[in-house]
Amino acid sequence: MPMIQAKNLWKTYGDNIVLERMNVSVNAGEFITMVGTSGCGKSTFLKMLLGMESPSSGELLLDGKPIPDEPDQSRGIVFQQYSVFPHLTVLENVIIAREFEYSPLLGKLFGSKKKAVVEEAKALLESVGLTQATHRYPHELSGGMKQRLAIAQALIRQPRILLLDEPFGALDPGIRADMHQLILELWRKHNLTIFMVTHDLSEGFYLGTRLWVFDKLRRDNQAPTAYGASITYDLPVTRNNTQVPPELKTVTQEIQDF
Repeated sequence: MPMIQAKNLWKTYGDNIVLERMNVSVNAGEFITMVGTSGCGKSTFLKMLLGMESPSSGELLLDGKPIPDEPDQSRGIVFQQYSVFPHLTVLENVIIAREFEYSPLLGKLFGSKKKAVVEEAKALLESVGLTQATHRYPHELSGGMKQRLAIAQALIRQPRILLLDEPFGALDPGIRADMHQLILELWRKHNLTIFMVTHDLSEGFYLGTRLWVFDKLRRDNQAPTAYGASITYDLPVTRNNTQVPPELKTVTQEIQDF
């Protein structure tokens, strides 16, 4: 059975149709990259996978059951804007998720449980290259280091699915290349299923095992919100292939111009 299934999935906000007629399935361990112009529903679909948004009609299933209508441990997310706590150190930023998981009221752990969580967090920080920064605060970190911290935050609860919403868009090219290698290593090491929104086609082809293009099949210039987007291309990707296939030539410039 596929891990994720969308069956005739629609998402609307009043008269504004964002997504329509989505039918797709994803197996565990796939790396899905998603591209498309602004407002075509990529981030909305990501929020639906997380549980922050619910389908207007149709089904979005996880292991054959409707996705829970709120975030849980099985799904972690990393945004473009660094979702870190400025008043906590790097280490504290990572362990806080575990503390609230085990102690929802106090948000604190003590004794052997605290020691185990600290060791787990240190091992994760080592895997993302932040061992030397455990006692620093976010304002002392570079952009790339903050994004590494955000990834560690997402992974500390051992999610099956990692959702990435343009996580590297604000980083310099050299740092982005390092982050590409990091996310591929973590994907393999933790057996993750990843959904990643990007506006960089080369990044999408390089990282993903499948690339989805979101676009509208139907348009009405007099009523631009009357029709929603769907997945117009679902392309299998060969690792390290950054060449845009011929069938995407007509939409490549529109995506990259955004």
